[in-house]
Amino acid sequence: MHRTFYVPRFRLVLFCIGTAGFLTAFYSNTISLEKAFTRINEEVMQHSRAYETLSDATQQVGHRLTGSPNGTRAEAYAFDLLSSYGFKEVRYEPFEVEAWTRDTVTLSVVPNRSDNFREVKVVSLAHSPVEAHVKGEIVDVGNGLEGDFAALKDKLKGKVALVNIGLAAPTKGARNLHRSEKTALAIQYGASGVIMVNLVPGNVLLTGTASVTGKLIPIPSVCISYESGQSLRSWMQEEANPLHAVIDMTNTSRKIRARNVIATLKGSKYPDEKIIVGGHLDSWDLATGAIDNGIGSFAIMDIARTFKALKLKPKRTIEFVLFMGEEQGLLGSRAMVENLKKSGQLDKVRYMLNLDMTNDPTGLNAFGRSDMVSFLNTVGETIKRAEPAFANEMQNQAGLHSDHQPFMLEGVPVVGMNGHLAREVLDCYHANCDRITLVNADQLKNTVRYSTMLLFALADADDIPTRRQTDTQTRDYLVTQGLRTPLQIANEWRWKE
Repeated sequence: MHRTFYVPRFRLVLFCIGTAGFLTAFYSNTISLEKAFTRINEEVMQHSRAYETLSDATQQVGHRLTGSPNGTRAEAYAFDLLSSYGFKEVRYEPFEVEAWTRDTVTLSVVPNRSDNFREVKVVSLAHSPVEAHVKGEIVDVGNGLEGDFAALKDKLKGKVALVNIGLAAPTKGARNLHRSEKTALAIQYGASGVIMVNLVPGNVLLTGTASVTGKLIPIPSVCISYESGQSLRSWMQEEANPLHAVIDMTNTSRKIRARNVIATLKGSKYPDEKIIVGGHLDSWDLATGAIDNGIGSFAIMDIARTFKALKLKPKRTIEFVLFMGEEQGLLGSRAMVENLKKSGQLDKVRYMLNLDMTNDPTGLNAFGRSDMVSFLNTVGETIKRAEPAFANEMQNQAGLHSDHQPFMLEGVPVVGMNGHLAREVLDCYHANCDRITLVNADQLKNTVRYSTMLLFALADADDIPTRRQTDTQTRDYLVTQGLRTPLQIANEWRWKE
């Protein structure tokens, strides 16, 4: 009896001692993290340079199109700015890209009576052919989802597809496709051209890539305004006979060298383990790209400034990365991942945080990695203690079409910040109104301080609960996140099934 009782009691005592030790360490680490977060909060609120440097760059550089002289100036601007913050390890990571530049484009809509044609204001979507002269009957494919194209599969060959960029009167639960995926479907069904309708009122013309791979596509893809789309659809209903589109365009495509810009802060305990915080520096050429992605890339540079100003020395190495070529097909991030794979360094990337149009974060996004939710919940709660205004709204859903994607497809864990932009700001996405007047300086400051806290927590943690996935785990993860279909459309689904 005595021995039977004594052994469990002894174990219970050991368990309690062990638990007490764990809790003491846990609370000690949390208190230490909260102190660091408080320091970060004060530094950013008092000394942030994100808005000022972004404003200066929009004036000094202008747009930041990859492959253009402006793009080269933007790379040098970022390099010099990071160096000025005290980083000794700042480097260019060059890569070769096929750089696309718009030249001329016209769109005429012609009924059977050729004397009654109308010219429609239009912009080319990137990676359209270097030269195209297309005439074809216009077929309205509505929202351009898979089912929309499939319903017209026998009517699209040799025709010009009219497609909404967004979802007009969407079916409940419908998930929109990227413009490049809609163009890929049009090509698959034999269309000779694509006219994308922007759904933003105000005669806003939108650009962006129509290629899922960053390579030239075989048919022209163009964008017209919401008002032009409405007018065209009304005309199609009024006409007894089909309307025809005539698209004439010339563009330039040539091999150039672009450069990612990388600043490195060496880890104090695990220097071989990396946390990458990245965002694309490049922008389209219709405006200055203040929102897409000035607020992301210049936030990253101010995060780097904050680490230096506070002399923060986290356990893991941090690489602050400004990617080029994102708008033309994630070219800079793809190049970086390929370099890491070739050098055998990809397993050392413990986490990737991507800031692309991230603004005024209200919470964290575990990106479908459920094994990280508890860790990130603790980080979010600690941020909220340091700054009660932080809403701490957790999400756990992955997505595509930004510089995290090449890392995610190789199993590298990704984390995001949940932010928001006003409707009038989002309406200028990829458009000629994306200028510094859209940027809210206080909200940009929020992006910097909360992202700095998250980055420090990841880089300084004693242990990160997740690792890079195996190939099979990556496949299953992407399926679970509902990303197999868009990746198949983009010809990026590498698994044979």
